[in-house]
Order: sequence, then C-alpha cells, then structure tokens
Amino acid sequence: MAIEVFVADEQNDQPVDTMRWVRLAEAVLIDEGVPGDAELSMLYIDEAAMSDLNKRFLGKDGPTDVLAFPIDEEPVEGGRSPDSGGTGPGDTSEPTDMPTVLGDVVICPAVAHRNAPEHAGTYEDELALLLVHGLLHLMGMDHTDDEEAEAMEEREQALLAKFHRSPVAPTSPEAPAAFAPAAPAAAFVDAGPAASAPAASAPEAPAAAFVDAGPTADEAPPPS
Repeated sequence: MAIEVFVADEQNDQPVDTMRWVRLAEAVLIDEGVPGDAELSMLYIDEAAMSDLNKRFLGKDGPTDVLAFPIDEEPVEGGRSPDSGGTGPGDTSEPTDMPTVLGDVVICPAVAHRNAPEHAGTYEDELALLLVHGLLHLMGMDHTDDEEAEAMEEREQALLAKFHRSPVAPTSPEAPAAFAPAAPAAAFVDAGPAASAPAASAPEAPAAAFVDAGPTADEAPPPS
C-alpha cells in the first residue's frame, strides 16, 4: 500500500506547513483503511481563487474555507454546514493495479485564520479540522441529516485527537508498515505561489463539489 499526496501552496496570506498536513492526510487515510495504492491532491489558495471556485461550482458568492472534489461519476447534492455533503468515490470491488484517485481537498488559509477563534480555536487547529473534514467527505462520509452530522463530527474529533493533538503513526492490519521506509507515502510539494493551479490539482472539472459555507449551506447545484 502506498499513498501519494500532491500538495501545493498557492497563496501568501498565511503560512502553511505543507509537510505537516501531508503527514496528517496520510495518517487519516491509512486509519480510514484506504484500499491499495491511493492518490490525493491538496491545494492551499487565496480568497480570490476560492471565491471563483465557490461561485463556479456551488453558485455562492465570496470565499469559503474548504472545498472537496471527490472523484465521482455522478454529481451529488449539497448538504449543510460545515460543507455541502455527498458520497465519496467508494471502494472498487475488483482488484486493479491502478491507484485509487480519491480527489482534491482545497483550503483557503485566510478564511481559516479568520474563522479559527470562533471555531477550532487556533489557526493550526482550524487547518487540521478543515483537512480532516474534507478527507472524510472524499472517503464517503456526509452530514445531510443530524445523525450523519453527529457521526461525522465524532469521527473528525477522534482523528484529530489521535493524529493532530497527539500525533502518532497509525497502525492497521492491512498496512502495518505504511510509515516504514519499505513502503513510504509520497508527497509532491509545490511550495510557491503561482498564477494558476498546478497540474496535480484539477478543480476546474470535478464531478462534485462540497463547500464549507458557514452556519448554513444551501443545496449545491451540479457543476456545469
């Protein structure tokens, strides 16, 4: 089992320790039991770029804090706070040599920094929460009703307690050596700002989009 995480920091508003969040993403995906090889893209962008994505894919004005683009064949309906929900890519029932492409998690550090005092507490805690929340959506969790929302929040807090507040290497029967040199996860980092999104992340044409839109969120229309 190998996990490849492609990450790019395309903003200058707030500092982002990309490798720290790569490690958190790896730990969460392993703990969630991602089957076989998998690929994930993480992108940190400024408010203007996030506003553009929010408008194009959710029809909403202004920047939001996190968007998740799972690799789905069909668009899914939106949900409620903290982002629009829907199913993730799911598991494949047949073995394949191709890696599982989970999708993209796009985060706006400027919005995260602004929301942190009344949400997760610190800026770093907010970034961690947004990343875990987006990853859980890619893994298929949702919060379209109270029961699902409660389950998702409980899972978020469990993962944050395990890998963010007290980070330890995850263990699983399927991949006990995921953090060992014999089977490392790979990270591809673009740490500098750029005018356009890197090839590793492709938010221009996802199958579905989820948005963290604050206290309430309307149903998201399918992207054109």
